[in-house]
Amino acid sequence: MAETIATKNAPAAVGPYSQGKVCGNMVFVSGQTPIDPATGKVGGEAIEVQAEQSCKNVGAILEAAGSGFDKVVKTTCFLADMGDFAAFNAVYKKYFVSNPARSCVAVKDLPLGVKCEIEAIAEK
Repeated sequence: MAETIATKNAPAAVGPYSQGKVCGNMVFVSGQTPIDPATGKVGGEAIEVQAEQSCKNVGAILEAAGSGFDKVVKTTCFLADMGDFAAFNAVYKKYFVSNPARSCVAVKDLPLGVKCEIEAIAEK
């Protein structure tokens, strides 16, 4: 049976989903937008600021699951503007030190008009 992950150090789920799940020795982190869990608001306009907060949110969920960035094996990244790709990568590489497999796509819209969202799969 999968274990549901919930932490106050990342934004609460705003729909019928969880922050993450642990199934066996794998951790599945739901897409994390740049919402500051302390305020419930988007933490800035610049892609660098938003990418930083999204990464911190992923990290909080990984930590709550007993994992970490060094154990991430796959991410999926969503950008509202592929013109932000280089700036996003500059922040992303500081966190995802294991160089996981990754997909990065541009999407028409993201919740709350944010510029990025990151989901991850990791070993526990």
